[in-house]
Amino acid sequence: MMQTPLIAALQRIVGEAHVLLGDATAQYVTDWRQRTHGQALCVVRPGSTEEVSQVVKVCAQAGVSIVPQGGNTGLVEGSIPQDTGQQVLLSLRRMQAVRAIDAHNMTITVDAGVVLQSLQKQVDEAGFLFPLSLGAEGSCTIGGNLATNAGGTQVVRYGNTRDLCLGLEVVTADGQVWEGLQGLRKDNTGYDLRNLFIGSEGTLGIITAATMRMYPKPAAQLTAWTAVPTLEAASALLALAHQHLASALTGFEVMNQQALALVDSHYPHLRVPMWQDSPFCVLLEASDSESESHARTLFERLLEEAMEQEMVADAIIAENLKQAHDLWHIRESITLAQAAEGVNVKHDISLPVSRIPAFVEETDEALRALVPGIRLVNFGHLGDGNLHYNTQAPEGGDAAAFVAQFEGAIGDVVYQAVLRHGGSISAEHGIGTLKRDKLPHYKSPVALQLMHRIKAALDPDNLLNPGRVL
Repeated sequence: MMQTPLIAALQRIVGEAHVLLGDATAQYVTDWRQRTHGQALCVVRPGSTEEVSQVVKVCAQAGVSIVPQGGNTGLVEGSIPQDTGQQVLLSLRRMQAVRAIDAHNMTITVDAGVVLQSLQKQVDEAGFLFPLSLGAEGSCTIGGNLATNAGGTQVVRYGNTRDLCLGLEVVTADGQVWEGLQGLRKDNTGYDLRNLFIGSEGTLGIITAATMRMYPKPAAQLTAWTAVPTLEAASALLALAHQHLASALTGFEVMNQQALALVDSHYPHLRVPMWQDSPFCVLLEASDSESESHARTLFERLLEEAMEQEMVADAIIAENLKQAHDLWHIRESITLAQAAEGVNVKHDISLPVSRIPAFVEETDEALRALVPGIRLVNFGHLGDGNLHYNTQAPEGGDAAAFVAQFEGAIGDVVYQAVLRHGGSISAEHGIGTLKRDKLPHYKSPVALQLMHRIKAALDPDNLLNPGRVL
């Protein structure tokens, strides 16, 4: 590839080894689901905030747009370049410093490229807990988690990534650096800039560092796996769990029979319990500040009452950490099992918990009428109303042909039902490119107008991740 003045300038900023060209960009320009392939002018890998700032400035001067990227684990095609070959992909993976741990303030300040699993480990070694947990934690970065406001399995207790963040450092569209890493829990000095950048998917600024909350480690953590007859029973179990466990309830995941059947088919060594005889299974987790015996007593009382009220048909409580890990591994393997089965149609939606049973019944029926034999793979974070409502081709069918023929129609059925039941078409994955054109149909016109005004104010030349979200 012929060297341009822009590429030469980028090489001077970050070093020639960290400006990737041609075939060296391949791993950065394809999305995690292998659905979309882009093409970058180059991939730039800065090692510091100052380098990010300088990269943004020279790209702005050249009028070249930038696509920020963390671990490239997103599911809405929001962190890969377009196919023009004219965008700079800015990878933050080299920025992996832990800048500070403040035990008294219970915060940790890290670069945006720190991998989530590494952050969890650093906090654990400091004697605390960092509760954000999701399937891609071995490769996703905290910057990406913040840019998409990722959720995960413990939102019911600790909230989304937004709720775990106390400060940000951001490079703006003109290359300035906003330093907001103080880690304050109270700061009423004007507009909430931190929360404006969180969830903006790199369209308003580039997150380069963050100050995150740490929590005391629980004295005990217990996991239970239950078989439930209906989603109504699962919702009732959730309400009962809140009564018995209160803030100790940290996870509440629901999985339908089809989701677990795929795990059993592709990963039989995981030995999925109870799935063959139950339409749904629920995975509960409780974190106790007193002791394991106290936690077990609360869990046993909860499950006894749930069985008496016929919410639960059967249940097991993990006897040790390995058993608990094995149960969670089953839940986390659903997405991998779907991928192994073939390309599929995914929906990341949220609804009031009370509306989920009616939504699923109505939408299941509509989709079975649309595509006879369609496999409905429903699972997710029932505790916070987030359902991964996915569909797979009929057994033995051509998966690629199924997606090509029916993805649009399936999406219309699902999203219209979401709208009727007062939900959102994106719970934790974001909008990216995949849902961008759907957003105007399901978002308030006033809200969209305000979003466009914010984008125009913070990125007037539309250089940061253009064509995403809006």
